Amino acid sequence: MAFEPQVKIPATYIRGGTSKGVFFNLTDLPENAQVPGEARDNLLLRVIGSPDPYGKQTDGMGGATSSTSKTVILAKSDKTDHDVDYLFGQVAIDKAFVDWSGNCGNLTAAVGSFAISSGLVDVKRIPENGVCTVRIWQRNISKTIIAQVPITNGQVQETGDFELDGVTFPAAEVPVEFITPVDPSEAMFPTGNVVDDLDVPGIGTFKATMITAGIPTIFLNAAEIGYTGTELQDAINGDEAALARFETIRAYGAVKMGLISELSEAANRQHTPKVAFVASAQDYVTSSNKKVAADEIDLHVRALSMGKLHHAMMGTAAVAIGTAAAIPGTLVALAAKGGADDGAKDSVTFGHPSGTLKVGAQAIEVDGRWTVKKVVMSRSARILMEGWVRIPADSS
Repeated sequence: MAFEPQVKIPATYIRGGTSKGVFFNLTDLPENAQVPGEARDNLLLRVIGSPDPYGKQTDGMGGATSSTSKTVILAKSDKTDHDVDYLFGQVAIDKAFVDWSGNCGNLTAAVGSFAISSGLVDVKRIPENGVCTVRIWQRNISKTIIAQVPITNGQVQETGDFELDGVTFPAAEVPVEFITPVDPSEAMFPTGNVVDDLDVPGIGTFKATMITAGIPTIFLNAAEIGYTGTELQDAINGDEAALARFETIRAYGAVKMGLISELSEAANRQHTPKVAFVASAQDYVTSSNKKVAADEIDLHVRALSMGKLHHAMMGTAAVAIGTAAAIPGTLVALAAKGGADDGAKDSVTFGHPSGTLKVGAQAIEVDGRWTVKKVVMSRSARILMEGWVRIPADSS
């Protein structure tokens, strides 16, 4: 039997924030994968190495975690006030499924630098030295994101002394602004409440803040679900019963948020919503054995992504955290220490399994309806490898 040779596709492997992904220029993809559909999904699955029943993604570029099973497709934007269109695909590890329902905030930090390096940003807008403002249209969620990319001698500067918990080595700081992550015409709180009673048959009824900002997120109180809020990955990811409970809670929350109409639909919407739990500030030890004192943070947040506790914090979930912290009465605001009398804060530093992260938000209430102007945080990005990725010719 004759087998066709592999095809090679220009690609770049980049770390953005605490995630890694394979980046493509849309026009470099095979023609049948330049449009949404089965051919594109199959190509990306093969690139990453999914579905893999062993859960290792050994025969692909994925790293067998939700943070490293990611793909990005960029194209020059046809919007006059944007530079680049950014499309994110979260690739399932053990299933033949690419989730296009949300954004990756961490990889957003790498979008600007890749866009500049790939010629997707007008050279007239790139300074010889300074900062290049890259205007990103996030196609998954139809939102604007601004990345401030440092430039040295006309080239993207990737090295620097900015340290990001969850990333081993320092790099150049890339401030990222999520502009109007909740459109004024949209419901930030789909249920109309900042706190609801979420009834999960067979498991319990829990206080929950369900918010759509950055990414749809269900916030719970750690104590109500049997945790302290200082847990690391091993405390949860090795507990199959706990993971099943979280998935059931996520499914019922998704229905209540109006994201799905039937519980069974949650299996095909793994990327959203996220489930997170919060607790007041406490001393804890991070996954790198770093000691963090309670007075260094405002609260603890732990979040699950693609069915597992995240090793740090998803950038989009950080947007939800910052937004919720700025709104009185949410579980996030109630867990945050100090601040205004009403418990809301325009910026918080929260503890996560790998360390701490500061995020700021500008939230306003107009006619009894909350909206947020922007959420700001700093990340970093670095190209790890560039060239071509190879896949069997029949992959798509």
